[in-house]
Amino acid sequence: MRSRAEAVSAGTFPQGEALRVDGRTGELLWVDMIGGSFHLGRYADGVLATTFSARVGDRIGMVAPLEEPGAGWVVAAGSQLLHVDAAGTSRVLLDDITPDDTHPLNDGICSPDGSLWVGSQSGRRDPTSALYRIGTDLSVTTELTGVTVSNGIAFNADGTTLYYIDTLPHRRLEAFDVHGGTLHNRRTIAVLDGANPDGLALDDAGCVWVAMWDGHEVRRVSPDGEIVGVVEVPVPRPTAVALTDGRLFVTTASMGLDPVPAGSGRIFAAQVDASAPPTPPFRGRLKEAP
Repeated sequence: MRSRAEAVSAGTFPQGEALRVDGRTGELLWVDMIGGSFHLGRYADGVLATTFSARVGDRIGMVAPLEEPGAGWVVAAGSQLLHVDAAGTSRVLLDDITPDDTHPLNDGICSPDGSLWVGSQSGRRDPTSALYRIGTDLSVTTELTGVTVSNGIAFNADGTTLYYIDTLPHRRLEAFDVHGGTLHNRRTIAVLDGANPDGLALDDAGCVWVAMWDGHEVRRVSPDGEIVGVVEVPVPRPTAVALTDGRLFVTTASMGLDPVPAGSGRIFAAQVDASAPPTPPFRGRLKEAP
């Protein structure tokens, strides 16, 4: 299967990332990493219209919805976990999750049990970062070390398998068994060479869709590691993907490109023969606002 994505957003985002579906409303949810903001949008008639935006800092890694309608979102920004309410007001829930500013939090996702898994990346591009689990009691545990650039992450429906990408240096799509909130049986599903694997999404058939930074494409990888589909993206830096209503949505980046190809930083979409549920919400018991 090979198809081509078309631009659906009017706006551009220097580094669109961490694309998800907010299951409370069906809206798409994404971040502009280097702009320090996150956004919601609703797709209709070929257009993704932004419905909400909030700037929360100088850098943002990911955002996840809370469970209750109107309760807002949790956001990983720098080394902090923030709560952002429906008015766009933010407050710090956790500080100093990472050891220093050279290891900012990056992509993350919630498990079906309501915990949040989020990784960091090394500014020096050495294996000194980690993957963290933030429990519903806001406890933080380090689940994986030796990480360089923690990127794509997804759970299967019952939370017993984690799919994961540490982009550098091996460009591998990996899987872990998850028991009691900890990782076991690390294994390689596929080596994704020719570009840098970034964000991912898992579909109902068990295939993993991977955005290929500097690859102009999204690859669909079967459970046995075979590339069974490609969606071409007409800009070089796809960053993250989400599936909803038979469409694949793709964020892209323009940062670091000189000259910047037309359309870089927009969000793209392609009709595909695949579906996926919304990603689970964060079920953490938030601290009361002062």
